[in-house]
Amino acid sequence: MVASEIARHAQDLLDFIDASPSPWHAVAAMEQRLHEKGFTRLEESETWDLRAEGRYYVIRGGSSLIAFILGSKPLTEGGFRIVGAHTDSPGLRLKPQPAHRTETMMRLAVEVYGGPILATFSDRDLSLAGRIYVRNDSSLNSFLIRFEQPLLRLANLAIHMNRSVNEDGLKFNKQNELPLLLCGLCDNESVEQKFLDLLTEKAKCNANDILSWDLNVYDTQKGSFWGPELEFIADSQLDNLSSCYAGLVALLETEAPESTCVGAFFDHEEIGSESNRGAMGSFISDVLERLAYATDANAPGYKQALSCSFMISADAAHAYHPNFPNAYEPLHRIAVNRGPAIKVNANQRYATDSMTEAKFIELCRQADVPYQKYSHRSDLACGSTIGPMTAARLGIPTVDVGCPLWAMHSIRESAGVLDQAHLLKVLKTFFAVPVGQII
Repeated sequence: MVASEIARHAQDLLDFIDASPSPWHAVAAMEQRLHEKGFTRLEESETWDLRAEGRYYVIRGGSSLIAFILGSKPLTEGGFRIVGAHTDSPGLRLKPQPAHRTETMMRLAVEVYGGPILATFSDRDLSLAGRIYVRNDSSLNSFLIRFEQPLLRLANLAIHMNRSVNEDGLKFNKQNELPLLLCGLCDNESVEQKFLDLLTEKAKCNANDILSWDLNVYDTQKGSFWGPELEFIADSQLDNLSSCYAGLVALLETEAPESTCVGAFFDHEEIGSESNRGAMGSFISDVLERLAYATDANAPGYKQALSCSFMISADAAHAYHPNFPNAYEPLHRIAVNRGPAIKVNANQRYATDSMTEAKFIELCRQADVPYQKYSHRSDLACGSTIGPMTAARLGIPTVDVGCPLWAMHSIRESAGVLDQAHLLKVLKTFFAVPVGQII
């Protein structure tokens, strides 16, 4: 790629993230791109009639999506080439009855989702996005909702009342100090009605028709480039929408692959993946097995296909931060803009083993992409990914990789422009490699 292409790709990534303030919006943004590229939506409740070398996708729960291109080779020869990532990010979610009065202010109660760095949510221009369920005669309809303007604030306490904040760090009690400021109130105003009025005005429906919602707190500041040569990007949800974007675009730009190529994007990774649409659930195995039977009902060879398959689990990696050298394993300090990192953990917090590591290295060499190797400090608890879960469920050899990232789980994360292009290039190579070569 030339410099202009790399910058264009990074800007497109930022645009994708900015269009995706919740997992439901992320899947909707992916669906739009899939539709534009001729992919056909399948419903799990219907019979699948798949054409040779067809392009399809399935959505479960509105926030998980699996897309695939049928390969020209039989499944028993080409197997599945899978790129997996997750659509959710840690943050704050509204409680079912969030509105309450505190003196003259109206606040919204939130619950912590996953493991965000809570201090980074303070003094930001926050708003709400997600999905809402509305009764329509005898049916239920769900649709996306997003407040574009800054609506909420987690205002800091002045240093005059918190003199040790710079020494002890900024901390919030999750029950009492995280509720978000919304507005001032008159004496007799109903906070429940005022909140419902907000929703009905945005949803253009009657308050009595609103049944439930999933509302995500998000930062309204758009993604940006930074650095003297604009070599870095900053945005919310780089973990892990940057990997979703790379996997999706690699699939969209793949033409006539020999193997069946799959992009699997799951919700709920940040809270353990144990749900009907998480990586621990049945979604991936359900789709792959139905795909196999739909292409050859008499002799699907599904288990045989799994045995010659390969998966890349793509999730962000911890970039070396020079201000905190003691937080890193000394010989595994991965650098921003030096290529994707292969993540290794002896206790299988990552699914990588020496065989899958070697195959990914060879893919990087074929793609002319640099790579790095990451291992966590032995005296710090290591995070995990969807890799070990899907590898265990499917029995497919899996490698865990990711672009280096600063401030993981902050509301404003940072990464390198070059790394995004490198990851896309190696994933495109992965989908395109002919059967019998390395993978």
